Amino acid sequence: MSIAREIVGYAIKAGSSDIHLEEGAPIAIRVNSDIRMLDHILKPTDMDKLLLEIVGPEKLKIFEKHNDLDTSIGIEGLSRIRINVYVSNEKRCLTLRILPDTLPRWQDLGLPQPFVDLAQKQRGLVLCTGPTGSGKSTTLAAFVNYILETQCRHILTIEDPIEFRFNHSKTSIIHQREVKRDTESFASALRAALREDPDVIYIGEMRDLETIQLAITAAETGHLVLGTLHTSSAAKTVERIVDVFPAEQQEQARLQVSTSLAGIMSQTLCKNTKGKRSLAYELLINTPAIGNLIRERKVSQIYSQLQTGNREGMNTLEQCLLQLVAEGLITRNEALNKAGNPRAIAVEAME
Repeated sequence: MSIAREIVGYAIKAGSSDIHLEEGAPIAIRVNSDIRMLDHILKPTDMDKLLLEIVGPEKLKIFEKHNDLDTSIGIEGLSRIRINVYVSNEKRCLTLRILPDTLPRWQDLGLPQPFVDLAQKQRGLVLCTGPTGSGKSTTLAAFVNYILETQCRHILTIEDPIEFRFNHSKTSIIHQREVKRDTESFASALRAALREDPDVIYIGEMRDLETIQLAITAAETGHLVLGTLHTSSAAKTVERIVDVFPAEQQEQARLQVSTSLAGIMSQTLCKNTKGKRSLAYELLINTPAIGNLIRERKVSQIYSQLQTGNREGMNTLEQCLLQLVAEGLITRNEALNKAGNPRAIAVEAME
């Protein structure tokens, strides 16, 4: 059996989401958010074989030149895996993210209906945010899968690397482009996308000013644009987008965001009482009131709009966490650990 199959197969059986490998060190896996150390030590000769096996000779040369590599592969009969190869203290290291071998369905992930309903929009910016490992890519994969199954659209994805593999459906088509393999950069792919007749554009990560500018332009010109950001709340997402622009352009950016934004789901994964993980989220749906707050530089007041926006399907992260506590799915301590505003959880406990 190959080294990769043996390691990934063991991790899947253990219910792991990530595998951490370092030459000369014990193998570590992440299970339900916690790191678990294994007895087996990966020898340098094992790392030689493993790297050649999973990235191949051509990409191995790229890694040896730059000391960093992002890619993904499918291991037949097991799973797709996202791969990051890097060097730490002059030792080669690998982080492997195990991806589901079937496309996720929004119902199985527990995504809120108001968020999924944003898939019906013909234009606008739909963002999924949260820390690394919070399931953003999985959420948007389920969103894309829902569009493929229910609508007649052309979907274009720009990813680094491609994680979930999609196929054309009976009613929709999809084209997936991988940065550095199929296109030079997110920005160059986005510029080209506007000439490729897409209805939906999925951007794996909105990392820089040019990508964010092009994403907003695409949303304004009749495309539904999906993207991810590493932010912890809806309000901070708006701030992050505006702040990336030069000072003299921020007023215009604020106006553009107020009209092009469709919705933001900021999510995290909580350890639950069943030994697995539960999704907790904050959901913003752009209403005229929200748009006004963005234009008038009153982003700090968005939180109170989310608290009272239940009719539009909105909620704060703390409201969602408290609901999970009430349902017995997570402990109050876990809710406090995940809350962006722990005082909201503590006040509820005192009442």
